[in-house]
Amino acid sequence: MLKQLNHIAPEHLLSFPRHKQAEADYSAQRMAKFMMAALFFAAGLMLSLGQSQAADRPDSFADLAEALTPSVVNISTTTVVESRGGGSQLPQFPEGSPFEDFFRDFENQDRPRRAQSLGSGFIIDKEGYVVTNNHVIENADEITIYLSDDDSFSAKIVGRDEKTDIALLKFDPEGKELSVVTFGDSDTLRVGDWVMAIGNPFGLGGSVTAGIVSARGRDIGSGPYDDFIQTDASINRGNSGGPLFNLDGEVIGINTAIFSQSGGSVGIGFAISANLAEQVVTQLRDYGRTRRGWLGVFIQEVTEDIADSLGLKDVAGALVASVSEEGPAAKAGIEAGDVITSFDSKKVERSRDLPRIVAETSVDKTVPVTVIRNGKEIVIDVTLGELEVAENDGLISNRPTAGEAESFADLGFDVRPLTEELATQYGLKPEENTVVITSVAENSPASRKGLEEGLIIRRLNQTAITSVEQLNEGISAARDEDRKGILMLIEDAEGRSRFVQVSFE
Repeated sequence: MLKQLNHIAPEHLLSFPRHKQAEADYSAQRMAKFMMAALFFAAGLMLSLGQSQAADRPDSFADLAEALTPSVVNISTTTVVESRGGGSQLPQFPEGSPFEDFFRDFENQDRPRRAQSLGSGFIIDKEGYVVTNNHVIENADEITIYLSDDDSFSAKIVGRDEKTDIALLKFDPEGKELSVVTFGDSDTLRVGDWVMAIGNPFGLGGSVTAGIVSARGRDIGSGPYDDFIQTDASINRGNSGGPLFNLDGEVIGINTAIFSQSGGSVGIGFAISANLAEQVVTQLRDYGRTRRGWLGVFIQEVTEDIADSLGLKDVAGALVASVSEEGPAAKAGIEAGDVITSFDSKKVERSRDLPRIVAETSVDKTVPVTVIRNGKEIVIDVTLGELEVAENDGLISNRPTAGEAESFADLGFDVRPLTEELATQYGLKPEENTVVITSVAENSPASRKGLEEGLIIRRLNQTAITSVEQLNEGISAARDEDRKGILMLIEDAEGRSRFVQVSFE
């Protein structure tokens, strides 16, 4: 810009009168000074920003690693493996026979063996509480904790949770001063933030690796409460159960799994989020087990077809496929066909969000649940039960509460009222006011969605079906509203129910 100004100005100045030329000289000088000042300001600003960005990216992790390594432990487990030979009798040979040593090796295989494995963990309390993965200590007969100075202690299991793969151990420090760490808020993590892992990969204790947060909220199919932090910090065998730190030295994850075809690190590691882990650890410490909230519903994903069938504005939420008879949801008035969009003021974007949110909610707490029913949004207050108690009592597996023949050619199935004869034919329980599918055409929309004879139709969209006439009216209304298809809640002879969207041809 300055070069352009210096190049252009003299040509213009030659054509000006003397007094105009003086004014132009003065203006040009002021402009030049202004531009120089602007350049210096911009340079200073860029330097300041550069220094700020450099401050966010540490030149070294050495101080952080030195401070945190004493709080990270190596975990060695021993498991007694039963004999493989089953006590088979071996032939007897004279003493000193060349075959004696050979067969003695086979005889030793019949004796119990001691298998060992390694993992990592971290100390959260000076009394000797250690957090690790459940799979690190599962089935272990002996657990040994090794500190960073190689001191070792025998540990016992305080509690463990298979669903989140978290375990809490306890050892007696025998008066030794322990270095401890605390959990941070994993919800504040952003993709691109720096993280550091310390652990015991391949038995090489005290190993430090660093990287960034690659993704948040990963579902890797390991359980119902998946909420993993993905990182490119190197995670290998033996890192399991070790901590993932932020730059403040807080534990923001528990290193749990890697994605690898070779078994080695390929830069895709997964850590349990600290907010989920801290809650589980607190419950294990207080009760020796988890105490999760229980709603008592079976849910499905809301697809585009389902959203269209229900007239939903957004493809979001969790569709209630069925409700446990004695569950909190049923007592509060939640019904099959409701779409849950918010739970305890937390938005439910996908169906898999709901189990995690419910599980993180305190038992016996009364929370508002927002549902969409027949196109209207309503709020229902639900008092949660305890999931573990419900599972032990068998409440989770409870089945939901529950003219002439009619043919729907464009959908590909026929229905009839459920009679005693049909109930016997299909192995169903005789019920009044029930509609059953009696025929499904080959290669029809219904057959492609898995419908078959003997299935009961419980609901059409979000309305309970009690007669063939009612079903016919509902399907006709869907056609008149130019819907792409219908959404039906079907139930089989064993009481299992699910929603199925069937499109009009």
